[in-house]
Parts: sequence; C-alpha cells; structure tokens
Amino acid sequence: MEDLKQLACNIFTQALADCSIPHAFDRALRIENNQLLVDGEPPIHLDRLKRIRIVAAGKAAAPMLEALLARLALPPSCSLAGVLIAPQRPQNLPASIDFFAGGHPSPNEASFAGASAALSMLRAVADSSADDTLCLFLISGGASSMMELPLDLSAPSISLADTVAFHQALVLSGASIVEINCVRKHFSAIKGGRLALAAGHARKLSLLVSDVPPANLDALASGPTLPDPTTVADCRDILARYALLEHFPAPIRSFFEPSALPETPKPSQLSSPSRTLLDSSALAAAAQSRAAALGFHVVIDNACDDWPFDRAANYLLDRLRTLRRDHPRCCLISTGEVSVPVPDFTDSASHLGGRNQHLALYLATQLRPDDSPIAILSAGSDGIDGNSAAAGAIIDDYTLDDTDSLATSSHREPPASSLRATALHALAAFDSSSWLSAAGAIIVTGPTGHNLRDLRILLADAAS
Repeated sequence: MEDLKQLACNIFTQALADCSIPHAFDRALRIENNQLLVDGEPPIHLDRLKRIRIVAAGKAAAPMLEALLARLALPPSCSLAGVLIAPQRPQNLPASIDFFAGGHPSPNEASFAGASAALSMLRAVADSSADDTLCLFLISGGASSMMELPLDLSAPSISLADTVAFHQALVLSGASIVEINCVRKHFSAIKGGRLALAAGHARKLSLLVSDVPPANLDALASGPTLPDPTTVADCRDILARYALLEHFPAPIRSFFEPSALPETPKPSQLSSPSRTLLDSSALAAAAQSRAAALGFHVVIDNACDDWPFDRAANYLLDRLRTLRRDHPRCCLISTGEVSVPVPDFTDSASHLGGRNQHLALYLATQLRPDDSPIAILSAGSDGIDGNSAAAGAIIDDYTLDDTDSLATSSHREPPASSLRATALHALAAFDSSSWLSAAGAIIVTGPTGHNLRDLRILLADAAS
C-alpha cells in the first residue's frame, strides 16, 4: 500500500515549485521594442521614462523584486529608486533601493519606517506626469503588518506598541481576513489605496501575489494601491460585531470614536490598475495536476473558505466520504483559510500552533474506522503557520491509533493517557503544534517565498 502521507507531501511540494514567481513574471510581462507590455494594459514606453519608483512589500516581495529587475531594461536616462519591505534583505540589492525588515505577524519599527519611506518617495514624484514617471507596486501577503503607519490626524499619539496590540486583537478576533483588513484600511495612512494616492499623477501599476479570496483583491495587504470598496460604516459594523473596541488600547479606541472618520479612496478618486501574477487558484491547479499524475481522481472545492475550522473540517470530510463512493482513489483539494477564534483574546505567545495545525489535529479526532486509508495535509503556502516553526501538519488514520489503551478501558470517555484524550486537550489549550510535533506530524519548510493562502489536500484510497 502506498504511503498516502508521503504522496500528499509530494503534491504540496510540487505545487509550490510549479507556482514559481519568475515563471509568473514571464507569463505576465514582456519587453518588446523598448515597451513594457502587460496584458490588458496600454504599453509602457520605457525610452520615454525619466524615473521608475518601486514599492515592494510582503512575504514574496524580495523574489518579486528580483524577478522584475532581471527583466526590466532601462535606458541610462531613467532613474530607478525604491523601497523593499520584506522578511530578509536579498543579495545584490541595488543601492538605490532601501530595505526595511518589516515585522510579521505584528508590525515593528521597520514597518513604520518602511511605510514612511515609501510615502515620502511617492510624494516626491506626485507632480510628475504619467508619461515620464512609472510607479510599480509589488504587493504580496503579509504586507498588512510589514508596512504600516497609523492615520493619526490629530497628533502622533499612537505608538508602535498600541499598533501591535491593535493587530493582535484583530487576528485573534475570529473575523475573516476581509473583515480584518477592512478595519486596518481605515486605521492606516497607507492602506485602502492611500499609498497609490500619494503618487499623484504618475503612472501606476500593481503586480500582485495574492493570499486573499480572488473576489477580494482589495483585501490583499489591506489594499495599499487599490481603490477601496469598503466604507467607514462597514468598518464600524465589524468593530461592533466582534466587540473589538474594548480590546484596543486607549489611543486606538480614541481614533475610532469620532463620528467623522476620513474615508478611504474610492474608484472615482483613484485610477490604479493591477495584474494578479499568482493566487490560490494557481496553487490549486498545480496541486490538481500533480495529484492527477499520481492516479487520483481530483476535485477542487473551496466552499469552506473563511469558515470556522470545525465546520470546514466536517464539510471536507463529508465531501471526501461522498467522493470516494464512486472514486475509491480520490483527492480533494481546498484552498483558502479557516478561522480559529481564541477565547478572551488569550495571548497567543502562550500557545503554539496556527490554523492549519489546529485544523489538522481536529480532523484527526473526527476520523472513523471506515475512513481508512486516508491522509490529510493542511499547510500554509508561505511556510508559516501561526506562531510555530511549522508550515502545517499532516495526519492519517494512524495518528490517533491508540488501540491498546482504548481496548483496556470500559469507560465511554477515552482514558486520560490515550492519544485521543491528549489531542483533545491540546485543541482545548490551543497548543496543537506541541502535540503534532511530538507525533512527528508537522510539516516544516521554512519561508517559501510564496504566499498563496493555505492548501488542504485530502487523499483516500481503496482499502487493501
């Protein structure tokens, strides 16, 4: 019998490799006759440009910038400057591009400094024309925290510590990423289109590696370069729905209290075209191709995107059970994120794990004997899951195989020493990573340079 866990890991690894950022740039951009050509956009005449300004921010910002610069041929008369806000400084970074190691999942001093540098650079070319100045924005997931600056119109009274607490409260609230980023947009000096607005009349183009639902691109990195369809009223509704204000520091509560909060730029106020280079649909398609090559009947189902983890887990298991009735060797692929609310906004530093590991461990507790053989992988395409060193986890029908201890128990509840009991305790304590690590079930990739949302791979085969 094939090792389904090994096959699931193979599908995950190959899908990441197939979603290469350099290949994505080759598909989206080309240079012909001194023109930069991007599908769906008017040609950009490189020989007419006097200046190019680049802001690259997010987990994939460095490889995106490297791919762009490798393909961008500029005349000597065109000046190049930029700001890179990324986890690590790449080798051979041009001297004209300033680097800031922005924080994630919480902002740091470099997040503030990088955002300020980007705004200053763009404001300096705001009076230029679209013919001689091009502003390129390379945006990927993670930039919501890595590039941040409060929109404090009265006085600079909101500190970094306040902003960190604000971000943490949002992440732990159980709100969806679209809801979280709606609030972030109305708090920030750069989000919700305000970064692109600072570039004034210069020509703008955003290239995106997306970790948000395809229908909500304005939520990527909280939409620093795209017009914002959300409103102050939407923001206030989310704050009330999740009772967020009481969890914010006093200066941030004060920021949100005025009745006349400034609105973010809307489509009528900001023209800023964009092109999506990679997103979760590309990741799912790559996984589908690899699974099919391995002989699985493959179905993609993203219906549970942004659902609570338990509801999503039960849906996916039921979907797989139905699927295998007609296709014993089958693969169910699902992208997107699930929510794992932490009660009372418990300090996440006291627990170890993330949504993928929590989901995987919960799934292990829901398996039935007739599900065998089965393997389920849930991992972040960026290689990071919550506050752990893991990208996610993989479980199968043996993960909670504690036959001996269960057989010796006459109680309805499993004995305290059983794997199931300890797994349930780990879930209740939001400490999934410690349990899964001890079980050898975590997936560790390190940062991948991608950020295309989470990938779940459920494999089933005919019983031997």
